[in-house]
Amino acid sequence: MSGTYTDTPRLASLTTWDSDWRGLRVVVTGIGLSGFSAADTLIELGARVVVVDGQDSEETRGKADTLRIVGAASVLLGADAAAALPLVDGEQAELVVTSPGFSPEHPVLAQAAAAGIPIWGDVELAWRVRIREGRPTAPWLAITGTNGKTTTVSMTESMLLAAGLRAIAAGNVGTPILDAIRDPQGWDVIAVELSSFQLHWTHTMSPLASVCLNIAEDHVDWHGGYDGYRAAKAKVYENTQVACIYNAEQAETEHMVEEAEVVEGCRAIGFTTGMPAISMVGIVEGLLVDRAFIEQRRDSAAELASLDDLGDRAPRHLAANALAAAALVRAFGVEPVAVRDGLRNYAPGGHRIEPVAKLNDILWVNDSKATNPHAAAASLAAFPSVVWIAGGLSKGVTYDDLVQAHARRLRAVVLIGTDSSELRGALARHAPDVPVIEAAAADTGGEFPSTGEAVMVQAVTAAAAAAEPGDTVLMAPASASMDQFRSYAHRGEAFIEAVRGYVEGQAQTTEEP
Repeated sequence: MSGTYTDTPRLASLTTWDSDWRGLRVVVTGIGLSGFSAADTLIELGARVVVVDGQDSEETRGKADTLRIVGAASVLLGADAAAALPLVDGEQAELVVTSPGFSPEHPVLAQAAAAGIPIWGDVELAWRVRIREGRPTAPWLAITGTNGKTTTVSMTESMLLAAGLRAIAAGNVGTPILDAIRDPQGWDVIAVELSSFQLHWTHTMSPLASVCLNIAEDHVDWHGGYDGYRAAKAKVYENTQVACIYNAEQAETEHMVEEAEVVEGCRAIGFTTGMPAISMVGIVEGLLVDRAFIEQRRDSAAELASLDDLGDRAPRHLAANALAAAALVRAFGVEPVAVRDGLRNYAPGGHRIEPVAKLNDILWVNDSKATNPHAAAASLAAFPSVVWIAGGLSKGVTYDDLVQAHARRLRAVVLIGTDSSELRGALARHAPDVPVIEAAAADTGGEFPSTGEAVMVQAVTAAAAAAEPGDTVLMAPASASMDQFRSYAHRGEAFIEAVRGYVEGQAQTTEEP
């Protein structure tokens, strides 16, 4: 078990689905996907469950009604309900299971910690109940990193499916991990995407193989600083059984492996977009190759796939993600042909360096998934001349390195976000000659638009005025979206619709006599 976490005697006995969970007093924070799944699971196990959520909306009330019907002791909604740790059946809770978005400073969690009540995340709960009599127990392939998690977990799933395995990607993407665990048929293997929030509340997980793809400043406000964020990411390697996979081009991930307490015999495997050394996967003359999981690795390599299998002109970070996924599945024993077939079958998710339109030799690209500077840097590096739409919730990160590295690419910058002062300051320091435009059109009298959609229409209009033939208008915000949008996907859709509206308007103007 990693860190300083200690189970109570009763919680220490709860290591399978068939353990005695009956009557366990649990508070669940959050009624979103993971919180609802955790509460539903605990109720099915026989625990006494109280759910709290700060939102009192039609959606949360509907979920609350469902949980009450299936046996929740209580569901408390609204700001007042989430202001203090509730009792369960008139007594103090024995356990708190939290949704990933709740920070350790949240009143419910802070009070639980002060009272010495253990706190788990939904991933910890899922690990505890994964063993169930009469069903197969699937090994986990655990994936984290500042960027590339969803791409890598999807590639991993595709490779596993190509090998003929019953596999699923779960966790921080798509299917909540507890829903995957409760599938009646079970799985041969689960690829688990893990955020830093989820890892913070994970204590006993022991994956078959694990990877931290990369690490850069992100969510430092939630974790209380970069050291806390790094410590959470490093937990992915704790108790790994077969292979800890690290980024050979970022020494910090290798240091995480060196510091981790792992199962005896676990190997450190590097991935690199260059020539691989022994015990690495990498690229040789356009081929993805394996020098880690073959017997003759000292003097030969096994071909896994070609860069062409990733599509035309695959960017470097996509190749890195493919190599990390390949190392994970090879650690599980998947043959090379399934790596190749999995990459050929892989369909990229939306809002990731996604071409939207091209008009008058200007390319419009949506990378709303670039929610931090590290991700935005990968996007900016792909284009020589950019009108950059950026800004939003900074999450406590800084932008100086990003702007300094890519200032020469910038034709202009259009700022979105309710407070982009940090990014504006970095631009003033490191790109003083680059025009910076606020996404507030002149006809609004300088007032900020009232909706995210209106923001994006104005940003697209401003970007179109600044762009010149040969430029790329790149929406890669380097920030979170929740100040003006529901999610990065909502932000991406708003951009796509705004670009379509602009392109259609230009076509109509051209057609008029």
